[in-house]
Amino acid sequence: MKKFLLSLFAALSVFGGEAVYDNLALGVPGKADTIIDREGYALGYIELHEQPAWVIYKLTAAEVRTKIAKRADNFKPDPEIPTGSATLADYRKSGYDRGHLALAADMAWSAKAMSDSFYLSNMSPQVPAFNRGIWAKLEAQVRVFAVAEKEIYVVTGAILPKEPTITIGANRVTVPTHYYKVIYDLTPPQKMIAFILPNAGSNQPLQSFAVTVDAVEKATGLDFFSLVPKEKQEKLESTITIDAWKWSD
Repeated sequence: MKKFLLSLFAALSVFGGEAVYDNLALGVPGKADTIIDREGYALGYIELHEQPAWVIYKLTAAEVRTKIAKRADNFKPDPEIPTGSATLADYRKSGYDRGHLALAADMAWSAKAMSDSFYLSNMSPQVPAFNRGIWAKLEAQVRVFAVAEKEIYVVTGAILPKEPTITIGANRVTVPTHYYKVIYDLTPPQKMIAFILPNAGSNQPLQSFAVTVDAVEKATGLDFFSLVPKEKQEKLESTITIDAWKWSD
């Protein structure tokens, strides 16, 4: 706990007792070896797996519509990870994509946020058919949610095993079997929806992967939006209504 609190204190940019950014305004999703709060997103890095257990950020309709920064593909190690992040060499010729967790396309509203999204601390090894297929489809769908609902929180990560199984590179980056994405619509009437997808290509509709936030918390051991009042949190996290969301297909 002490290590966690020190990491959080060091990670947050604080002025007058308040964080500069709003990524962690509703709570820190879980313990991590290093927690970093940036302009575009916050992450909780797990050294054992050389990737985050979670990334979190608010995404608004205005941000989705703002296209200031172009994708630069400037992948690079993260100097803010004290133990060293994964490297380009870990992914080279591995057969896996460097899959963004905090998505570059969601950061086009800021040149800095876009650049920060290419730190390798924000990547996870994804099967190409997954990263470029069903996962990309879900990422685009989340932007549809943001435009329709005006303001959402997005949490994304891999469902990490207790011990690494398949790994890539000299740094032994864990290859996850599944990924999750959690969406919290902040505009009344508020609602939540989550997804768990296998790290594999799929032609199934996105709705078939929808689950409650409770299901993701059970699978990951994380606690999302812990600063939301308990009764409200329990109600939102235990239910989903597929038809209440705007779908692009």
